[in-house]
Parts: sequence; structure tokens; C-alpha cells
Amino acid sequence: MFLQVLDYLGVAIFAVTGGIVASRKQLDFVAFLFFATLTGIGGGTLRDLLLGVPVFWVENETYLLVCLVVSIVVWFFADRIEQLSKPLRWADAIGISAYCVMGAAKALAVGDTVLVAILMGVSTATFGGVLRDTLAREPSSIVKAEIYVSAAFAGAGCYVVLVRLGVPDLAAAVVSATLALVLRGGAIQQGWTLPGYTRKN
Repeated sequence: MFLQVLDYLGVAIFAVTGGIVASRKQLDFVAFLFFATLTGIGGGTLRDLLLGVPVFWVENETYLLVCLVVSIVVWFFADRIEQLSKPLRWADAIGISAYCVMGAAKALAVGDTVLVAILMGVSTATFGGVLRDTLAREPSSIVKAEIYVSAAFAGAGCYVVLVRLGVPDLAAAVVSATLALVLRGGAIQQGWTLPGYTRKN
């Protein structure tokens, strides 16, 4: 049940980020719905296709309704949302935290290996945002120096390790999602980065 809630949360939060981008571009409502839905379900769709399981929103249309509701809310309240401190980046951070755990959990649930589960966590958490930024022609956080993909990797990796050690799913999910959020939050607030590659002359 908790993982199901986490899945809905990830979709909803990522849909918010898609709506925010659409509002900044001053697009019409259909475009709001498109951006919100694409961002909300993009990562999970990639995950399910790679895992060879039924695509989650095809099996359960509630996810699409979540994106519709989010689109309506952002359409009417985008200005107020923008008054918050860095709303797009923080919403993205929360979405990453939820989805890196959910992606890893689903891979483990269908019997995949540790490495595959971690990769599914990372791709689920980041792909929707990449699609959003690419279509909006905005610089993606994935190519910036600050911690982004690494936060998803840490969260997914932590979850897989804790589950393998016998930690209950709920506790493992909470700890891992919190770790990912702290790392991404530190990048947003403090500019945390990891050492980058330096070309050798």
C-alpha cells in the first residue's frame, strides 16, 4: 500500500513540474495536460517497457486522472505556486525521491537483479524530467554539475541494499527516499556537486 501511495505521489509531483513548465511557456490547457501527463508517466513508462511488464497507466487509468487533476490545479494556481522558493526544482526533487524508490521496488518485485533494480530506480526518477526539459527546450538538470542523477542513484541503491539486508519495505523506502531528497535538496540550496571529469592535456 505504501509503495502504491509513493507511485501516485511520484506521478503527481512530476506532473506538477510539467504544469509549471507549461505555465512559464504560457501554453494553453491542452498543452498543460500534455506536459503534466508526459512528465508524470514518462519515467514509469520507460521502466515498465524495459522490465517487460504491463505499462502501469494502461492497467490503471487513475494515474491519468491524477495528471488531469494536477493540470487543472496548476492552471488555476500557477502564479501562487511560482511564489514559492524554487518550486520547479523542489517539486522535481520530491518526485525523484519517490520514483527512485518505486522504480527499484518494482524491478525487485518482478525478480530482477540488484543492478537492474538500481538502474530502473534511476531511469524512473529522471526520464520524465528529461522528456519535459527536452520538449520545452530548457537546459536539463541531468547535464548540470550539481547532484541530480546521483541523488536518484543513492536512493535506489540504498533501497535495494536495505531490502536485501532484510529491512522491512516501508522503513527501507522512507530512509532511501529521504536520502535522495537530502542529497538533491543540498544541491538546490547549497550547490552540492561531485567531482567532475577534468580533461588531461
